[in-house]
Amino acid sequence: MSQQNGQKKPVLEVRGLKVYYETPKGDVLAVDGIDFDLYQGETLGLVGESGCGKSTAAMGILQLTVPPGRIAGGTVLLNGESLLGLSDEKLRQFRWVKLALIPQGAMNSLNPTMRVSDQIKDVIIAHEGRQANKDIKARVLELLSTVGLPARVYDMYPHELSGGMKQRACIAMAIALNPTVIVADESTSALDVVVQRVVAQTMLKVKEKLGVSMIMIGHDMGLMAQMVDRIAVMYAGKIVEISPVRAMFSEPKHPYSQLLIESVPSLKERKPLKITEGITHDPRNPPPGCIFQLRCPFVMDVCRQIAPPMQEVKPGQQVACHLYEKQQDGSFIDVRDVVGNT
Repeated sequence: MSQQNGQKKPVLEVRGLKVYYETPKGDVLAVDGIDFDLYQGETLGLVGESGCGKSTAAMGILQLTVPPGRIAGGTVLLNGESLLGLSDEKLRQFRWVKLALIPQGAMNSLNPTMRVSDQIKDVIIAHEGRQANKDIKARVLELLSTVGLPARVYDMYPHELSGGMKQRACIAMAIALNPTVIVADESTSALDVVVQRVVAQTMLKVKEKLGVSMIMIGHDMGLMAQMVDRIAVMYAGKIVEISPVRAMFSEPKHPYSQLLIESVPSLKERKPLKITEGITHDPRNPPPGCIFQLRCPFVMDVCRQIAPPMQEVKPGQQVACHLYEKQQDGSFIDVRDVVGNT
């Protein structure tokens, strides 16, 4: 548990979650045993390069994994209640009410044959039953206003909306029943930078107004810096570092996290593009030891033999890396500093 949250109980607890995809040549270990907590009112960023398992982890948490994918292990607890293994009916009651999704592709998620208002109404009626027309209309109009959409959107179809407006309509659907946790799966990645900012500001406004907890998935570190409280960095199906956002940008611990931070363009200084050597391993056959060893510029013999455990090297900063050694007083040293001084 991160010390910044003290003894605060998490609303979402993910432990050892594994999501594998079956192939003729063996299982692809898309998510291979990840652990993290999400606290009340917190926004946690889940970042990493394409293919690292971010969206697959989200689908596993939401119980939306479809064949050939399967949840191969782990637990997911929402306010102490397990989500894995629930019946379809129980899951239907959970979704939207306690756990909602803002999808990446708004156009693919909205029904093109239904007005925006009817789609939001469907969410409400499915869980709360039929209501007076004037009451539900007022409720939908309030939701549209909350996400910054004009009242005229009530009678419009998805194809009549811009990309940013469609994304905000999806946000309105996600918050319709005031869920405990919202998962935003790369909700701004398909938008241009101006619209990205509008949608990001909308999500922040919604979070502050409703007090919901949010998992924000993406690969834009600049956007994460403005949006989240903590960042969990994923690489090849595993979480390699979890850190408060300020500490992540000022003092990233894992070599992969450091490469991600160095990839963020700077307005203050001109610097050469940082190229990462090596290629990712075959996800069906990970190497023994550290999963980042084939691309790490600081790889040691121990990295090729033993998988590093997740350790809290500074308050709130957890990292899975052999570069940090625990001392007798409980503090950690960076072995690169020791080598550099000898």
